[in-house]
Amino acid sequence: MPILAGFAIFLQLCFAFHAVKSGRPYWWILVIIAIPLLGCLVYYFIEVFPESRLYLDAEQAAQMAEVHDPEADLQRRVAELEACDSVENRLALAAECSKLQRYAEAERLCESCLAGPFQADAAVLLNYARAAVDNRNWDKATEVIARLRIAAPNMRPHEVRLLEARILEGQGDNDAAISVYRGLVAEYVGLEAHYRYAFFLSRLNQHESAMHGFNELFKHSRSFPASNANEQRWVDAARQAMVNIGAEH
Repeated sequence: MPILAGFAIFLQLCFAFHAVKSGRPYWWILVIIAIPLLGCLVYYFIEVFPESRLYLDAEQAAQMAEVHDPEADLQRRVAELEACDSVENRLALAAECSKLQRYAEAERLCESCLAGPFQADAAVLLNYARAAVDNRNWDKATEVIARLRIAAPNMRPHEVRLLEARILEGQGDNDAAISVYRGLVAEYVGLEAHYRYAFFLSRLNQHESAMHGFNELFKHSRSFPASNANEQRWVDAARQAMVNIGAEH
């Protein structure tokens, strides 16, 4: 029994040290210490296992499958829309088009949803604005955001502000874009605002500030599981952007 107790304490100390060293939230230490063994198991499967070699191998296998058939989800969404022409299925297809950078198709699909009872629907307007921004249709995006603010002024305000920052950037209003981005990075939940702000600074040749922004992104990325593909893509894009900046100097 003393040996098992000693091993349990040693295990707790190891996991607590890992939590501190890797920048995990400090409340993990309370979980690890307060619930012997079970706390360690919970920490391992939530924080450690997703970053392990086994998990990464599984992720790579899944990504390879997607590479071999990148439009499988798109075709499935097309079939669903043909079976049931609903707003939900149109938006789902628009999302798949955006993933494949078919932004004009995504914008057209979102626009087609604005009819009947959905003509002022907040979710449709937000998706439409996002698709218009991705398609670099700045005037249309500005118009749709104005409609969204009237229909639902409290609809995902940070995401709407990010779209507005991208519009200002696309229109060449650099000072205004920087002002909006700077205010967003302190409040935005997720990594996209950090990435877009830092990447914008790199485009303005403010490389030192851009590198600082990317490093801040990496710090914030520790709050997200490695399995979160929506956030991991910004980490990957930031790494590539830093490589590109280094290659220029």
